[in-house]
Amino acid sequence: MSKYYYDFHIHTCLSPCGDQDMTPNNIAGMATLAGLQIVALTDHNTCKNCPAFFEAAKKNGIIPVAGMELTTAEDIHVVCLFETLEDAMAFDGVVDSRRVKIPNKVDVFGEQLILDGEDHVVGSDECLLSNATTIPIEEVPALVAKQGGVCFPAHVDRPANGAIAVLGSFPDYDGFLCCEFRDKENIPEYLEKYPAIKKRKILISSDAHYLWHIRDKENFVELDDEPYSSQLVRHNLFCYLRGETS
Repeated sequence: MSKYYYDFHIHTCLSPCGDQDMTPNNIAGMATLAGLQIVALTDHNTCKNCPAFFEAAKKNGIIPVAGMELTTAEDIHVVCLFETLEDAMAFDGVVDSRRVKIPNKVDVFGEQLILDGEDHVVGSDECLLSNATTIPIEEVPALVAKQGGVCFPAHVDRPANGAIAVLGSFPDYDGFLCCEFRDKENIPEYLEKYPAIKKRKILISSDAHYLWHIRDKENFVELDDEPYSSQLVRHNLFCYLRGETS
């Protein structure tokens, strides 16, 4: 078993709140400097910069995970992670069909840029990505599982778009096997107040929207990686997140 330092919640410049410097290659480079080894890309309601991130991660020796920060109908954020890029892009199509598409106000929210593996702009999303979809929170686990993914409520210790802040309690659905915090010092308080969290694996990620939000290595998972390959590590990561034996 080896320690793998992670961040499972990072945004690119495709997210309307993401800084323009949050390109796939800049993120991969900063993550390398921070000592991270597994990094998930989780833009709002889209996976369209994940292909570029996989290229950038390979150049920097990072194990990439394709993901999305889904906004539910209740305006709750849920991190959705996928073992393969193909599964993530299939989920992207599902979510795209359930988005409420209103034009993005570039002067207010900024451009939503789709990049290639060299950080060249190849497109943009003209509709605002951060608003709520028509997917209720109770539907999310089954939708994600259908595409082979894992999902969990994002930053439950945040007042904005956190499941607990919106619902008043942790959403105790079987499909939520993990729970994400942004600040580890909040964990004891939340464990005491919301016992349902005790049944979940606790993850801590940055929710980075700027390069300087990407944190130095601190949080890790222990995974079997022999005989080593990035595909094996990623597979064993998903076994860990699901509570399965690798």
